[in-house]
Amino acid sequence: MANAVSDSFLKLVQIMDDLREKCPWDRKQTIHTLRSMTLEETYELTDAILQNDWPGIREELGDLLLHLLFYAKIGTEQQQFTLQDVIEGISKKLIERHPHIYGDVTVKDEEDVKRNWEKIKLKEGKKSVFSGVPVSLPSVVKATRIQEKAKQVGFEWDNKEDVWKKVEEEMGELQEAMVTGKQTDIEEEFGDVLFSLVNYARFLQVDAEAALEKTNKKFISRFNAMEVLAAQEGKQLADMSLTEMDALWNQVKKQNSTP
Repeated sequence: MANAVSDSFLKLVQIMDDLREKCPWDRKQTIHTLRSMTLEETYELTDAILQNDWPGIREELGDLLLHLLFYAKIGTEQQQFTLQDVIEGISKKLIERHPHIYGDVTVKDEEDVKRNWEKIKLKEGKKSVFSGVPVSLPSVVKATRIQEKAKQVGFEWDNKEDVWKKVEEEMGELQEAMVTGKQTDIEEEFGDVLFSLVNYARFLQVDAEAALEKTNKKFISRFNAMEVLAAQEGKQLADMSLTEMDALWNQVKKQNSTP
C-alpha cells in the first residue's frame, strides 16, 4: 500500500514538472495568481464536506494537492524551498508538537493536547497565542479560532449559562446604541453581539460557520422554490406584495417539513 501511494505521489510530482515546463498557462502562474484559485478550491472542498459528498471531497482534495505541489515547484524555482523541505518541515513540526506521542509528556484528553500546542508555539518564538490566526480568515471562523486560542490559556467562561448572559448583555448594549443613533456605536455593538453568539455556539458544540452556511443554503433553496411557485402562477416575486411572498414562503416551509 505504501509503495503504491509513493508511486502515485511521484507520478503527480512528475506531471506537475511537465506542466510547468510545457504548458503556457502553467508556466505563467505565480504564487499570487494561484492564491485566489487556491481559495476557490478550498471553498469547493468545504461545500463538498457540508454536503457529505465523498466523491466531491476526493476530487477537491486532489485539486488542493495539485496546488500544494504547484507552490512547492515555484518555491524551488525561486530557490526559496523545495518540496522535500515542505515535507520534512511539517514532519518535524508534528513530532515536536506531539510530545505525548514522540516524547514523555502525558495528556488526559484533547484539551490537554491543545494547551500543550499553545505552550510549544510560544516556546518556538510566537509572541502571542493569536499569532497563528490568519488575518484573512472569514470573520466567523476567525472569531471561533480567537476564542479557542484564548481558552487554551484559561481565558474562558465556566458554563454556557454565563455565556448566554453575556449575549443578552451585548444585545442590551446594542439596543442602547440604537437609541443614540450613532452608527459607529451601533456597528461596534452589533459586532460584539455576533462575537458573543459565536462564543455561545462553541459551548453548544456547534460550528458557527457551518451552521450559518447551512442556513444560507436553506434560504436559497426556499427562495428558489418561491420563485418557481410564483412562476406557476404567472407572476414574478418583484411584482408581488410582501404578504403574497410571505404566503409563498410559508407554503414552501410546509412542503419542506412534510415527512
